[in-house]
Amino acid sequence: MPTITADDGCAINVRVEGRDDAPALMLSNSLGTDLTMWDDQAGEFAKHFRVVRYDRRGHGKSGVPQGAYSMERFGRDALSVLDALGIEKTNWCGLSMGGMVGQWLGANAPDRLEKLILSNTNFNYAEKAFWNDRIKAVQASGLAPLVEPNMQRWFTEGFRASAPAAMARMKMMFLATDPKGYVACCEAIRDMDFRASNPTIKAPTLVIVGSQDAATPPSAGEAIAKAIPGAKLASIDAAHIANVEQPKAYTDTVLKFLRGY
Repeated sequence: MPTITADDGCAINVRVEGRDDAPALMLSNSLGTDLTMWDDQAGEFAKHFRVVRYDRRGHGKSGVPQGAYSMERFGRDALSVLDALGIEKTNWCGLSMGGMVGQWLGANAPDRLEKLILSNTNFNYAEKAFWNDRIKAVQASGLAPLVEPNMQRWFTEGFRASAPAAMARMKMMFLATDPKGYVACCEAIRDMDFRASNPTIKAPTLVIVGSQDAATPPSAGEAIAKAIPGAKLASIDAAHIANVEQPKAYTDTVLKFLRGY
């Protein structure tokens, strides 16, 4: 598992799986998770792609430099990883915050992308109060008080009741996140605005929504798909972390788009 240094010196924890000569597929995580959130997909994806997973700065085993962070900063981190691995072009699948980074890359690094998957994500928050309140809460009390509310947003009630092992894993992942890194990422999400840049994206794009996603509702994904020329839209019966709640449906949806069948 290599550690790659971003262009500003931040250490980025990376995991690479699959054949070196296979087309690349980069997976990008949601806020408050690490690269293991893709464990249910990585094995199947690696049969067809050179799969690159990484911990976003402020998360997992990556560095936690002083904020503020931005979507441009996260995009440049991803490009640093690709450069270090000698990957000229990659497919991209990003969920939630990973989809936000994907939107930045689609508009600002079009020559580095093959196909683009934007999953359970948003493009702009006109109302900033939610994020400001969350930032203040974490600065005051850490992440522990947010665990249960977060799980309720991330997963449907039925999944929470029927998958205790998955829920325990996701709670541990969330609590392992550095609070300072989490806050800096919240600031970047609060301030992002892709309304003007999304219509410039040229990569073939699939937008995935969770039909029961309250965190990034289907209407947000529908707006993204409408803004990006030629984008396709797919819906999965899940809440926010759709790849964990519906792993097979998610894997199949991604592979169908990427492999064209």
